[in-house]
Amino acid sequence: MSESVAPILVTGATGRHGCTGAHAARRLREEGRPVRILARALSERTDALAALGAEVVIGDLHDRRSLVTALADVDLAYFTYPVDTGVVPAAANYTAAVRETGRAVRTVVMSMAPAHPQHPSELGRAQWLAEEVMTWGGLDVLILRVAATFHENIVALHGDSIRRDNLLRNSFSDKPVGWINGSDAGELAVVGLLRPELFDGPVCYPSGSELLNHHEVAEILSQELDRAISFEPISPDRWREELIRVSENHPGGVVNHAMAGHIANVGAAVAARGAPSVEFTALTKLIDRKPLSLRDFVRANRAELEVAR
Repeated sequence: MSESVAPILVTGATGRHGCTGAHAARRLREEGRPVRILARALSERTDALAALGAEVVIGDLHDRRSLVTALADVDLAYFTYPVDTGVVPAAANYTAAVRETGRAVRTVVMSMAPAHPQHPSELGRAQWLAEEVMTWGGLDVLILRVAATFHENIVALHGDSIRRDNLLRNSFSDKPVGWINGSDAGELAVVGLLRPELFDGPVCYPSGSELLNHHEVAEILSQELDRAISFEPISPDRWREELIRVSENHPGGVVNHAMAGHIANVGAAVAARGAPSVEFTALTKLIDRKPLSLRDFVRANRAELEVAR
């Protein structure tokens, strides 16, 4: 495919939770599209993307002036934000910058199923409000409220307890949840950018690849790691405390204090009401290939879950 003139702006390409931005940038380059990466600083991650032909601009979703520069000549953009505080001002800055450029920038937003004004998670409510800000600002948006949990959460949230105690603990109880690989979520963003007609939009709820409860997850882990892994339901407050310890044991890692409260409340909401009802064949249709399973993920990341010696 020949390159179009206007670059596609990708935010979150140096993120570590699911790495949807990095996947989207790589795939867009494979499709022959010019890509512009928004990054707060140069790093090995930006170097790797630059080696693929992506343009790197230094900026921040909390700095409107840098966003105006990053959006120059852009018609398509991918907006994603970490599972952390600050998404509402980030969306406001982005919206203001788009309006300042005077361009009709179509934006694909990576959201989450808990994005709802009444969700018990503060970050879920904030994500909903951020999307409202974009809509009120008149932006052309496709909002992907992915109704699934990232495979990568197994390592980020549970890696310590799996390695140390052969145990999964969380507040999801025995209720099944949808699962999706970060690369497949990133592929959804690519499809949203290049083939928006495949989505019902402007707000849609793409499924994951499968529906599994955490007892079933523990069984997959047991089979693939060749040792018994069990699942223990715990209260949201206890899980939040455990996740805060994870964040303190891994400074600068995926988990932060805000995410700890968010995911604990998401688990409690699923335990109380169940996961959203979605069609689990839809992901295959959208990304036009077989999505990765949780078992695939565990096999590929076995080393990160092995007992430390």
